[in-house]
Amino acid sequence: MKIAVASGKGGTGKTTVAVSIALSAKGPVSFVDCDVEEPNSHIFLKPKITGSREIHLTIPEIDQSRCDFCGKCRDICSFNAITIFGQTIMTFPDMCHSCGGCFLVCDKGAITEGSRSLGVIEWGDTGNIKFFHGKLRVGEAMSSPLIKETKKEAELWETPLSVFDAPPGTSCPVIKTVRDADYVILVAESTPFGLHDLQLAAATILKLGLPTGVIINKAGLGDDSVAKWCKEQGLPLLMEIPFSRKAAEAYATGQPLVTFMPELKPKFQEILEGISQ
Repeated sequence: MKIAVASGKGGTGKTTVAVSIALSAKGPVSFVDCDVEEPNSHIFLKPKITGSREIHLTIPEIDQSRCDFCGKCRDICSFNAITIFGQTIMTFPDMCHSCGGCFLVCDKGAITEGSRSLGVIEWGDTGNIKFFHGKLRVGEAMSSPLIKETKKEAELWETPLSVFDAPPGTSCPVIKTVRDADYVILVAESTPFGLHDLQLAAATILKLGLPTGVIINKAGLGDDSVAKWCKEQGLPLLMEIPFSRKAAEAYATGQPLVTFMPELKPKFQEILEGISQ
């Protein structure tokens, strides 16, 4: 069972919910922090890191002594990572998406494989949780390939439950995280802005044809527009987490939600049981 936890924007409590689900599970869990630009689930789970590996992206390197400047590699590149000026050919590694098209069209053997570092994957253990996260290299713009490799590393462990903590928003990294999930939990705040971001996120997830439900965080702080909208759309409202100043204080010190509000743990367990049926 693969459960992804996502939101239309950052700061809604997405990681809080994802961590709570993992800590509430009764069996072994793989927890995968796919927010590789700003991973923070380790602050709450506090895993013992036992391994890591660096991830590289394959990029083209041009041997100009073999190149006849035909332009085929430039023309096939949808990301403008290769260009030609007269008898000079240039590559722009940071724009390369490693599709491999340039290698296929070059019949002069002028293109060889180079690499650039995307970041690092780290893994470890905490209780019955196998922990994984990716850490994108500072200055790197492409997070999706690192998310892919982080999820692939987690799949090697074959736990009965995997929890994916998705990046915020609705862009490519989110799609890469959730697209093979069995269920997506969307986390939203009970405010007009929270409703707007939830509508964007829900439209994206439903377009992918994925089963989804909603958890409202900081319930009681705003209005009931999110709950009403979920009812109108037929989206299951899985849970409402009440607004609590103490919860915010505990979060600031790295304490998981179900640690300082243990009464919520059975509710997360009910959600897991309901999703798995």
